[in-house]
Amino acid sequence: MQVFLASRNAKKLAEMQRILGEHAPDVVVVGLDDVPAYDEPVEDQATFEGNALLKAQAGLAATGLPTLADDSGLCVDALNGMPGVLSARWAGPPKSDDRNNALLLSQLEDVPDERRGAHFVCAVAFCHPHGTELVVHGRMDGRVIRETRGAGGFGYDVLFVAAEHDAEGFTTAELDSVEKDRISHRGRALREIGPLVAASLRESS
Repeated sequence: MQVFLASRNAKKLAEMQRILGEHAPDVVVVGLDDVPAYDEPVEDQATFEGNALLKAQAGLAATGLPTLADDSGLCVDALNGMPGVLSARWAGPPKSDDRNNALLLSQLEDVPDERRGAHFVCAVAFCHPHGTELVVHGRMDGRVIRETRGAGGFGYDVLFVAAEHDAEGFTTAELDSVEKDRISHRGRALREIGPLVAASLRESS
């Protein structure tokens, strides 16, 4: 049985395959490069949940396969939760991690360290041809530092220190992939939805 993950990110696909495989060993996760091209929806919803559902519903309509999709972003306390759903487009088109990070640093330049709290959020949606729709959320708390550090990850990882690593000050871009998956918003959401997806697939088989 195939499950479609509306993503081209090889790491996301491999992670979902591992997690689903623990609960449904015969399931194969396929991505956007494995299905005929279709018009992907504009992520114009006001919430992470809304965007994730939009992408999952579009994937189901295009492929007919049980579909997973996610939306995630960084919410900064001192910016009233922004950039939030605009995280990937914070500095305007074209999308650029470097410009997004530079803009965030400039916006927080005068914010003292004790007020630089932030958290990442991930919403993962699942839509099944039989009508099932599920959404789960994952969260990773931490803070934004004053300079970029690390070569791993992507997006705002180079500026974010997770609460679990606050003592040593490692950014999520300085963590290995196993540790990042363990504490990340996306990893937590995928681990929560994995058994729910497997149960839904068993019920419909």
